[in-house]
Amino acid sequence: MSKLKLDLHEIFNKGKKIDQALNDIIDEAVEKKIPLIEIIPGKGSGQLKKTVIRFLEQKHIKAKYHRIDKDSKNFGRLFVRFKH
Repeated sequence: MSKLKLDLHEIFNKGKKIDQALNDIIDEAVEKKIPLIEIIPGKGSGQLKKTVIRFLEQKHIKAKYHRIDKDSKNFGRLFVRFKH
C-alpha cells in the first residue's frame, strides 16, 4: 500500500509552514489517489498534534479525506485515510 509521510519535527514552530505542508500533502494524496498519509507531529507537549488536528478539522479540508486515526502505539503519530 502506498502512503505519504509528513514529519513535522523540522518546522514545529513555524505555523504557516505547517499549514502549507499539510495542504500540500493532502492535495498530493488526492491527486495521486494515495489512500493514507502518516503525519508525525512528534510527542512533545501535544500542541503540534492539536494544531494538526485543528487544521484537518476545517470544513474545506475535511471534505477531502475519509477519517483520521490516532496511532494507539505511538502518541506522536496520526494517520489520515482517504476513500478515492
